[in-house]
Amino acid sequence: MNAPVIFRDLGRQPYLEIWDAMRRFADGRDAASDDEIWFVEHPPVFTLGLNGKAEHLLAPGDIPVLQVDRGGQVTYHGPGQLVGYILMDLRRRHWGVRRLVSGIEQALVALLAGYDIVAHARPDAPGVYVGEEKIAALGLRVRRGGSYHGFSLNLAMNLEPFTRINPCGYAQLAVTQVSAYRPEITRTQVIGDLTSCLLRALEYQTSGAIVHRQDSIP
Repeated sequence: MNAPVIFRDLGRQPYLEIWDAMRRFADGRDAASDDEIWFVEHPPVFTLGLNGKAEHLLAPGDIPVLQVDRGGQVTYHGPGQLVGYILMDLRRRHWGVRRLVSGIEQALVALLAGYDIVAHARPDAPGVYVGEEKIAALGLRVRRGGSYHGFSLNLAMNLEPFTRINPCGYAQLAVTQVSAYRPEITRTQVIGDLTSCLLRALEYQTSGAIVHRQDSIP
């Protein structure tokens, strides 16, 4: 495809504001709109997907719970996690959701391999795993032929909130993070390396890609 894409690093932003911005983007895109990928970090929040079951919220406590319009069950977002939102025109590419999911998983596996972390995807449960422990979660929505939502990659965070849920609907699923293997790896480094991996896996133009650092939401 060799299509162009715009990367934005939005820093830490409230979940609801980013969610609203993604829906505005989806509603406003047209055939001339470039795809975008947004990197962001959220304050603590549990999100429950369209088919999410409340029974997987074990003890959320003081962390807010939001019912959202992505696929999947329940997950946690918080400081120290890198969230990537994939705003791709699937109709223009003639891609299905499965192909996009596979591309995201391939990019994350390649990123982690570059840090000597052996990771893999699973055909029965979207996401990326190190052994039996989940290190990245996926959840997408397609609207008007375009995707939004995306993935979350655990970098260096407090993992305790994951014990308050059945992550992605799986009881007692263990989670892990990059810092457990490579504590010196920084968020800035991950964004730079992951940008290259996403360009290749999602078949974007591999030259001239720039990550725009901005505090304001598009």
